[in-house]
Formats: sequence, structure tokens, C-alpha cells
Amino acid sequence: MLAAMSEADSLFAVLRQSADDAVVAAIESLVREAPDRALSRVNVIAFAAQNGLDEERVIAGFLHAARLGIFELSWNILCPGCGGVLQAGASLKSVKPQEYSCALCASGFEPTLDEVVEVTFTVNPRVRRIAAHDPDTLPVAEYFRQVFWGSGFDVPDDADLARTIDECTLDTMELPAREKAILSVTLPEAFVILFDPVSHTAQFVDVKGEPTRERQLLTVVIDKPGLATSTLELRPGPTRITFANRMNARALPGAWVADDNLHHLLGRRRPFLTAKRLLTNQVFRDIYRAEMLDAEQRLKITSLTFLFTDLRGSTELYERVGDLVAFDLVKAHFQVLGEIVAAEAGAVVKTIGDAVMATFPTPERAMAAALRMRSAMREMNTQRGSEDLLLKIGIHEGPCLAVTLNDRQDYFGQTVNIAARVQGLAQSRSIFATRPVVEHAQTSALLKRNGLSPESRRHALRGLGAEMAIYEIP
Repeated sequence: MLAAMSEADSLFAVLRQSADDAVVAAIESLVREAPDRALSRVNVIAFAAQNGLDEERVIAGFLHAARLGIFELSWNILCPGCGGVLQAGASLKSVKPQEYSCALCASGFEPTLDEVVEVTFTVNPRVRRIAAHDPDTLPVAEYFRQVFWGSGFDVPDDADLARTIDECTLDTMELPAREKAILSVTLPEAFVILFDPVSHTAQFVDVKGEPTRERQLLTVVIDKPGLATSTLELRPGPTRITFANRMNARALPGAWVADDNLHHLLGRRRPFLTAKRLLTNQVFRDIYRAEMLDAEQRLKITSLTFLFTDLRGSTELYERVGDLVAFDLVKAHFQVLGEIVAAEAGAVVKTIGDAVMATFPTPERAMAAALRMRSAMREMNTQRGSEDLLLKIGIHEGPCLAVTLNDRQDYFGQTVNIAARVQGLAQSRSIFATRPVVEHAQTSALLKRNGLSPESRRHALRGLGAEMAIYEIP
């Protein structure tokens, strides 16, 4: 049930002061009226699409709601193979840089922030208690839906999910903590997986050869963390499987046939809110500074777009108009750039003197921001009747590391260095960008719509051994 009505009303009243009205109305309707399953690990990208709302406003709304205690924010490590959640933490600091492994998929991977780390929102139990707050009460299908799979897994509707699970399943059981139980099944000639979604314990069984009438015996120990053992070979026929639950929690072991039905089910995906996108969100950086990385964390991002700006001739500007006027101008320019960055789904990482370093989830958002920045500076100059604000812009995209520098979440790597060097090439009112940015499909379409043709020249960048193609956007 919901918390006392007056308390719930007050929380949403406060939320309306910081978030979009339509977004708050949709969130309030979700919390008050949606079934329990819809409030566990909310996929905010899907939520925005279902309600016809702007994604950035929805992300901001949920962030403010979590800050107020309406939702609990979770950072989840996803297996890219099965879509299962291998680890869930309340902070980005819970994400470790070492390799994670999935027993079900028998594979390991690094936790890249733009591919396998998702951010979800679950309603706070003080606001509304849902079944997922007591996962030991969930039946098998709902445990998979609400706890095992991440928000990027496109769960079928009830009928399809029940049918698919039934087609793939030989049998399942509910096994209390610290107990043993026997599952008696007749193994078909197939590849069978003995799996517990609670502990992620898996045992592979390759069933082949002549069928047997003699009962085969097998024991599977359920512990945490679960690791896949070597593949066993058994013959088709009656088999007694003993599951020993050594956890202090209920287990849900079962025998599953790894056929096309299972592979099709595990292959279902949909867009989700990645850790990378949240780190490039200005609202998150403004209100969740404590959620940043530990000083020793180094987390990989496979693709992030960096935009650097600087004011040309700022020293002359201070001499020409005086310190006070120049300071106000620079401050106003920072405000305008910050608003544009946020509007294009980016975030200002830091300012250095008169320069700005910003990040964007994709190249076209950075280019859109750059074009708007150039237009905004022209407008400000027109209003002043002078050419005081001459903005140089450089953009580059590539892999990097998310780190903490000087108690602030920052980025490190060659991609950052190149972006800064590219900005250094720019002249007044120029936008300089690298090939990965300009040749990005959405960026190319954006430039074409604006009637802009990038001009390519080769430049030697300081610190790089070879020249590279740099494009000027006239």
C-alpha cells in the first residue's frame, strides 16, 4: 500500500517544484496505479516512450524522485548474453573494474559503462511495498521477470512468457535455505542446463547416446557466487538430480532445455538507461555528486563524445572592456553553453579558465550542441553590437576511462587528449571535428539538413605520431 496519503502527496508536491509537470503526473500515476511488477527496476527509456514524453525530462524526473526517496536507484551489471543481472548496487562505486562472469552463458566480460551497466529505479518500500521487495515470495516466472532480468530485457507478455518457459522447462522447484531436495526428470536427447536464477549457479549436461532405463544420479550444489562447472555427459532417460542449497536464501533450481525456444527468449532486448548516459546527464552531475566513482576506480566506456570550447582573444577582451564587464560576459557565455549542453543530453564536466569540457552520449548530440553554441554566440554579439565572444569548438569521439580527479568525476585517455587538441586548431567561429564524429550517420544527416559541408584537412596534433584528418564545419 502507499504511504500515508498526506506523505505521498507532499513528496509529489515537492517533485513538481523541480521536474516537468507532465513527467511528474506520469510518475505519480505509475506509483499509485501500476501493478507491482511495473515498479520494479523501471526502464525509464521505455517509460518515456510508453507515455509519449521526452527522454531527458523523464530521466531528470526520476532522478529528482529518487533524490526525494520516492524511488531507489540501482546500478546493475548485466550479462550481455542472457540479460541477467549479475550484481546490483545502490551506487556507481559498487561497480568493480575486474571481469564479471555469467555461469548461465559460461562467459566473462568487462563492465563497460555504455554496454553492460544499467541504471534502474524501484519504488521505495516506504512509499509503496511491492512483491519484488520480498523476492522469496515470487514464483519462478515473476522472479525471472522482476529480479533476474535487467530492464534491457524485453519480457514477453504473460501468456507468451508462460508458454516459452513451459516449452523450455523439464521441471523446477522451490528450495528453502540450507535444504536439499530431489528433482526427478526424464532427460531428452538435448543440451540441458541445470540452473538457479537466485545464485546464478549452472551445471551443463550434454545428453546424448543410447537411451537408458537405469536411473542416473547427479548432485548440484547451489552457492553464491555460482560458477559453471565442466559439462557432464549423460544418456537420455530417467535422472535423479539432488539440489543442495547452501545459501541463506530460497533457491529456484530447475532443468532447462537449451533449444531454439530458450535462445529466442534470451535474445529479446530493448533500449535501457546506461551508466554512460547517466554520467553525461547534467541533472545527475548536479544532484548526485556523491554517487561518483571512488578515487581508485577506472571504468571503461567504449564510446563517448567530447566537446571542448574556448574563447578566442579573451585576454584582449579583458583589456578592451575591463575586468567587470568581461567577467559578466564570460559568465553569461558559460550559462548559455551549459543550457545548450543539457538540452542536447550532455553534461559539463568542468570549466578551465574560459574553456568548457562537455560530454555527450553520441556524436550527433555534440554536433547539434556545437551548432547551437555558435548561433547563440552570434546572437549575443549582435545584441552587444560587437564581436567580443569568439568561440572555438572541437569535437572527438572514442573510448575512454571514467575516473575521479580532484574529487570530481572526470575522464581520461587519448580520446580526451585528441578532443582538446582538435579544439586548439579551431579559429573563431569554427567547429573542428574528427572523422568518427563527421562520418557518424546521424551527424552526417544533421549537417546535411543544415546545408553544411565539412572540409577535410590533415593536421599533426601535439602528442600524436601521425597526422589525422580533421574536418572544419564552416
